[in-house]
Amino acid sequence: MAQRNNRNISDYVTLRRQSSMPIWLDITWRVFFVLALIAAAVAVHWFDRTGLQDNYDGDVSFLDVIYFTMISITTTGYGDIAPVTERARMFDALVVTPIRIFVVLIFVGTAYNFVFKRTWDNWRMKIIQRNLHDHIVIAGFGTSGKEAVQELIARGTNPEKIVVVDPFDEALAAAEKMGCAVINGDATRDGVLMNVKISRARSMIVSAGRDDTSILIVLTARHLAYHLPISVSVKASDNEMLARQAGATTVINPVSFAGLLLAGSCEGAKISDYLSDLASATGRVKLTQRTIGDEEVGMSLNDVVNEGLGVRIYRGNAVFGFWEEEAKTLEAGDIIVEIIPGNGAGKSDDNAS
Repeated sequence: MAQRNNRNISDYVTLRRQSSMPIWLDITWRVFFVLALIAAAVAVHWFDRTGLQDNYDGDVSFLDVIYFTMISITTTGYGDIAPVTERARMFDALVVTPIRIFVVLIFVGTAYNFVFKRTWDNWRMKIIQRNLHDHIVIAGFGTSGKEAVQELIARGTNPEKIVVVDPFDEALAAAEKMGCAVINGDATRDGVLMNVKISRARSMIVSAGRDDTSILIVLTARHLAYHLPISVSVKASDNEMLARQAGATTVINPVSFAGLLLAGSCEGAKISDYLSDLASATGRVKLTQRTIGDEEVGMSLNDVVNEGLGVRIYRGNAVFGFWEEEAKTLEAGDIIVEIIPGNGAGKSDDNAS
């Protein structure tokens, strides 16, 4: 006997596409539908006017039919005209009542969509925008973008400080569940990035899924916020230089990084495990960078790193390792990279180093 599949309403997904109908045409169609329903009720009342009784002058004219239909649909019901035959009463009960409900729902739905909902959404957006300072903008919430958000949260970033821009409602729903602010839009457009206050952002991560789209997003963001650190993911190595020329601060090639891990695993499985550990906030160790303080100027790299290991120094455009002579004397403005205990440092893991 075949096993019966139990499915919930939420398991059924319908194919949908964002409507391209302009607002004025949508409203026109709704008004036309309401008028069509009223016209149908007027027509039936007119052809069955013998079933109506006018208590004022005894004559049911066409204007009387329009008047009676309108007060019936609006549930006013003054009683000066009333249905007296069974057929007229059944028509009012079984046809006019559903028409009345449809008309009310159409007007309420229209008012909600074009007045209340838009007003509410605009008010909420202004409140969120007012509080957007030093936030992180995520352009693209695919696999890489979602992983980036999860890692940021694991590293201690407040989800309310993360804004996700994506054109797909399903992706935005997932981001909302994680506590992020979201906006449905195209991140290549100035208006969309201005709505997320890109000029006040701390940094931006671009992972649009296509290199050309990602590079265009970088260009758009860079001309709106010249100071903004922008990290972008590109798949083709040929596009890495283009992404930097567009204004990206950091260019990540996931394909190349995966190749490095695979090559490292040939020398021993522990090497790739350690590299993965370094990249994750949940690992036993993690990489961090910081600018040295004034009190650390003149000290060695080893002296300023307390809980971990200093591995690299960035001095302007120059890069120095911990073994080089420059590591013995730090200068103002130096940026150091450290390996420090991660969030999983207290956990026992046979595969971790």
